[in-house]
Amino acid sequence: MVLIRLAKSWQISENEVTSESVYFNRRRFLQGLIGAGIAGSSLLLTACGKSSSSEALEKSLQLPKIEGFSKNPQFLTVNRPIAAETVAGRYNNFYEFGGGKNIWLKAQKLPTNPWTVEVGGLVKNPQTYDIDTIKKTFPLEERIYRFRCVEAWSMVLPWLGFPMSALIAAVEPKPEAKFVRFTSFYNPEITQGPGLHLGALPWPYTEGLRIEEMANELAFFAVGIFGHNLPKQQGAPLRMVIPWKYGFKGAKSIVKIEFTAKQPATYWNTIDAHEYDFEANVNPSKPHPRWSQATEKFIGSRSDLSWEIIETLPYNGYGEYVASLYS
Repeated sequence: MVLIRLAKSWQISENEVTSESVYFNRRRFLQGLIGAGIAGSSLLLTACGKSSSSEALEKSLQLPKIEGFSKNPQFLTVNRPIAAETVAGRYNNFYEFGGGKNIWLKAQKLPTNPWTVEVGGLVKNPQTYDIDTIKKTFPLEERIYRFRCVEAWSMVLPWLGFPMSALIAAVEPKPEAKFVRFTSFYNPEITQGPGLHLGALPWPYTEGLRIEEMANELAFFAVGIFGHNLPKQQGAPLRMVIPWKYGFKGAKSIVKIEFTAKQPATYWNTIDAHEYDFEANVNPSKPHPRWSQATEKFIGSRSDLSWEIIETLPYNGYGEYVASLYS
């Protein structure tokens, strides 16, 4: 008998991955934004010669390669093309450095060396890791995941890291641990947040998961992307990747992980619980109060930031892995 494994609906073949030459198109200078109200099927950016801005972007992406990682065959295929690296490296959110899509340059101020991550709370084996120890302690693998922003745009990205369940096993949570809080780096002189806002903001940036969510096989800590260390604008040196949830759940530049008995307060849920609930699972049938979540602007592999409107899938297409968590 021959067993044929059928590809799951969310899978992308590695053969469809855009070549590295496209990721590093040195003659493209990315500018402009995708706003929630922009119409049309494509937003094409102007191609131009070298500029100080494009050179700075390239430099921010030219980071040491990560050696010795494996490729997890279970998570290497998705039925959409991977984003161009220059687009992924510039079109991103990092609210600690501002509220727009132009934060990549400001994020270069983030100090990442040395870097330690404290893991504690209700655990039997509290630990403090430096980032090099993390990379040596936990076997690293590449996973290609869909990424869906609450702003209704999306990409596919090749993360490098390790499953969160490996950290759970290392620190051994106590029976009373029901939730996990993740805290990002904060220094008011460096991470100054958006220029305009109403009132005080609940810094530092925090996020949270139920311990069952953290233990799910999809839940992932990323230390790299596109085969190299994470750029600062994408949450270096350690960030959360929770592909069935909206992107704001993925705290960047993590400095502390704490196991708790009670549900922790989180940044966006504290600011506006009506718009940003604690679970924040991708749900096309549940609109954001200010826009629909039924469709998304999918940013593909072109380096000119073109996009197409596609339907959003429940749990971002990962229902077979996570739906049982919420039944």
